[in-house]
Amino acid sequence: MKKTALILLYILSINIVSSQLFTKEKLSNNENFDKAKISWGYYLGINNYDYNFDYQQNLSDVQVEKTTGFNVGLIANLRINDFFDLRFEPGLIMSNRNLSYNPNDFGDSELLDAAVLFREVKSTYIHFPLLLKISTKRLNNFKPFITTGISTAINLSSNEKNLADNSSGQFRTKKNMFFYELGFGIDLYLEWFKFTPSIRGVFAISDELIRDDDPLSPWTGNINFMKTSGILINFTFQ
Repeated sequence: MKKTALILLYILSINIVSSQLFTKEKLSNNENFDKAKISWGYYLGINNYDYNFDYQQNLSDVQVEKTTGFNVGLIANLRINDFFDLRFEPGLIMSNRNLSYNPNDFGDSELLDAAVLFREVKSTYIHFPLLLKISTKRLNNFKPFITTGISTAINLSSNEKNLADNSSGQFRTKKNMFFYELGFGIDLYLEWFKFTPSIRGVFAISDELIRDDDPLSPWTGNINFMKTSGILINFTFQ
């Protein structure tokens, strides 16, 4: 239900943009909205997170089943000039990824339990992005922009300090992560507030995997690095 509602919101925003693009009427909602030095807002949205793997040897790939997660957070915007803003967008990101392994990597596959080949990785990130927003000139009641920046995140679901590993059914990931981010969006100036749909890519800089004690582990032994990548679709209200 949440996913359907967000998709409908996105379609509605596209319709609003289209009406602004192809009308000759010059509207002027919230003319002075962007003049404030500091402004505040909040956002909600959905995400789709993946893992990118690099391997030591050319063996079977780890298969990642992605699911749709949820985002919510706050916005603090510092105006630099008419075209540049500095934004801090702390938020909560919940995602879930399922990993599947090839039974051929586990020796006698006939004796394997199905649970051995499957790992569910739940992640709850407290996300701290610092972004530079680069906007075009405002046209009627909309203004396209791109964003770029860096972020860090704390994974509240991390089991980094767990002494058990995959031999005991525990797939471990690190608690602290670092990312770079790229995105774009459109500011829509409505009568009482500014509504902004945006899409942003999130790409990990650091390796997220905690390796098993056994260097020949079939779960982690062949993985050189495991990095998160994802897409965030956010709807902002200011």
